[in-house]
Amino acid sequence: MGKLLNGLFGGFHGRVGNLVGYTLKGKYVIRMIGKSTKPLTPARKANCQKMTVVNEILKPSLQAIRVGFRLAVAGTDRNEYNEAVSYNKKNALQGVYPNISLDYSKVLMSMGTLPVAVKPSISQAEEKITFNWEISASPVSEYHTDRTMLVIYFPDIKETFYQLSGAKRVEGKDVVVISSEHINERMEAYISFVKDDGKAVSNSVHVGSLNLNNSAKTTSNNTLKSKESPLEFLVEQQENPLSAPGEWSQYVVKNRSNDEILADYAIKLNQDTAQISESGIFNSPIQNQSEYAKETFTAMLSFLFEKMKVSKITKNVNATDQDAIHLLTSLRFRQEAYFMKNTFLNDKWIDECRFAILTSEWDLIKHN
Repeated sequence: MGKLLNGLFGGFHGRVGNLVGYTLKGKYVIRMIGKSTKPLTPARKANCQKMTVVNEILKPSLQAIRVGFRLAVAGTDRNEYNEAVSYNKKNALQGVYPNISLDYSKVLMSMGTLPVAVKPSISQAEEKITFNWEISASPVSEYHTDRTMLVIYFPDIKETFYQLSGAKRVEGKDVVVISSEHINERMEAYISFVKDDGKAVSNSVHVGSLNLNNSAKTTSNNTLKSKESPLEFLVEQQENPLSAPGEWSQYVVKNRSNDEILADYAIKLNQDTAQISESGIFNSPIQNQSEYAKETFTAMLSFLFEKMKVSKITKNVNATDQDAIHLLTSLRFRQEAYFMKNTFLNDKWIDECRFAILTSEWDLIKHN
């Protein structure tokens, strides 16, 4: 249900039909979500893969990205994450669709005007990862008190370790300790410097790689296989990362074997409780795919509970939509509420039911 802000002529917040309204850095934004009947062009397929590849390293590095790109978007209506996505899509990718991959040496975790690390290097002794760099010859350098920001990305398991404020530039060395279960994982390491007062940051520098020989080809964390079907599903982001509460994000579920889109979803984290997700279900663009409705929705639920770590998923449906209600109840959703005349759709008010499922309930289904 959309809510008017600042009267009839102000923006609205929430969903009305296939429109979603929200505020972004003080501005009203309205987006259209939902059904698309157009097949993906080669250019759109390439763009989807680019977004997937870039987000694999940026999503788990979100806190570092917010620090590293904060000053690059200061005074604008852009946000840090989208700025990082934009830069790395243009500069840090290699290959052509369907074989696009990251060039880790060109990835930026921060963007700014401070001097970058000079001749950085990295070494490992079990859990201890040591970063080294050259110190300026000037004994009273204005940059000596800059602090390190260190990022270690584990490509095979899509996880990131980061230290946002470490040793001073003048020390020439910093040591971080990672989990013992990560010591044999492949690592890609980055170093930046941040002014001790937080008012300036440097571009990040790729320090190097560790354990390249241990790297194995692994299936994406977002790949899910249904118990009822031999198909493997890939959940892929289309618009807006699922990170800011109150803002809608769009994801598609694909058949991993041929990149065919089977369903798309609008997802929003609760504005007041970020661990609660609200979803919209739009099966597209292939018609007559109701046979995959339960499977693709199951893949999306797995993604939200297991990858995004939400604690509860809610879904509002038209009270007369028996197909949607049957789908939700077959997946153990419980009806929590009934709202009369809750949404204005197709020139009339409709009643809606709210259904929900908890992590604990999902765990029971998954293990049965």
